[in-house]
Amino acid sequence: MDWFATYESDIRAYSRVYPAVFVKGDNARQTDEEGREYIDFYAGAGVLNFGHNNPGMTTAIVDYLQSGGVIHTLDMMTPPKREFIKAFVETILKPREMDYKLQFMGPTGTNAVEAALKLARKVTQRETVVSFTQGFHGMTLGALSCTANHYFRQAAGVPLLNVSRCPFETHQGGGIQALDTLRAMYQNTSSGVEAPAAFIVETIQAEGGVNVASKEWMQALQTLCQDFGSLLIVDDIQAGCGRTGQYFSFDDLGVEPDIITLAKGLGGMGTPMAMNLVKPEHDKHWLPGEHTGTFRGQNISFIAGREALRYFEDDTFMLETQAKGEMMRQELQEIADSYPEHDFVVRGKGMMQAIDVGNGTLSKAIAKDCFENGMLFGPCGVGGEVMKMIPPLTIPEKDLKQGFIILKEAVDRQIKLLSKAK
Repeated sequence: MDWFATYESDIRAYSRVYPAVFVKGDNARQTDEEGREYIDFYAGAGVLNFGHNNPGMTTAIVDYLQSGGVIHTLDMMTPPKREFIKAFVETILKPREMDYKLQFMGPTGTNAVEAALKLARKVTQRETVVSFTQGFHGMTLGALSCTANHYFRQAAGVPLLNVSRCPFETHQGGGIQALDTLRAMYQNTSSGVEAPAAFIVETIQAEGGVNVASKEWMQALQTLCQDFGSLLIVDDIQAGCGRTGQYFSFDDLGVEPDIITLAKGLGGMGTPMAMNLVKPEHDKHWLPGEHTGTFRGQNISFIAGREALRYFEDDTFMLETQAKGEMMRQELQEIADSYPEHDFVVRGKGMMQAIDVGNGTLSKAIAKDCFENGMLFGPCGVGGEVMKMIPPLTIPEKDLKQGFIILKEAVDRQIKLLSKAK
């Protein structure tokens, strides 16, 4: 019997695209119960930045479990929590001269966004939040209100309120001019438009199609926020934790967000964890327990997350990530250059790279072909027309190269089939 098809909810999604029962994981490879291996260019949608079953994290977790250490403590104090906070402050915040409070909540990105929205509204005493076209911020109602994808929004069953939309920089109608239009409306007391509580933005729209914001645009957005008393929330849930070759995706953009939402790779090896970085002057608006969560004190996640921070104690790992990211970009550009008649577009940053093939049917066919030949990746963007590559940052170079061999062969096969169909 197929227990999954018979009893699991019809809402299951990834298992339909990748119909295999996975039993083992080792860095950038997964093995199914038939013994087939797959090179993983999806990495749990960015959760597994440090690979499947990272040895250092596995050892630390096993040692902690065998010591009898407490696992769940709500938000009470424990040594693993203290060690994580200390390591994060000393490794990430202090070298950047960043001053933030660390807020832990339920261990999902959408919960981090919910907390950020609540706090922005408390601080400003305003209701509306501005989010951007093709942005993705989560599935719970507040976060879903900020998410642009119609397919996800239509499942809400209720109106998704108190959010207005602005074109992202790289989208039609976007850029500095769109921000200038907002500025003009906020300045005009008869425009009927009030300044918002916050702007929430991904500096790289991962699920939206790997759309990358520029330094100029992000700084203009920050200035707009500051001029009208709105908070700048940067959603770094998928693009953060080293994915772009720097810890934060905005490290080189010259901005200082009021709130930074983190999750996915934060917990190290797939252990669930979410955290917001909040400027102290905003954090003081919280009252104790106003945003709770049963699993704020998941100590296994603190153990693994602390081990993950060791990768950032010097520049070695990020320099390797930048080099691999450049290799990925070159491989994708080679694919684009091989089919000039299709106008494929390569974009990304660090080890979040993508090729927009402009055709969701083609992208999904290539993903299926790759799966059948031992490589996993996830289409994204409007209609799934963008092929996003986010392998573990720790992927060995030989696996990275082999993954692109599989991808190139799949692209060639599917384009030939597409040409024949015409």
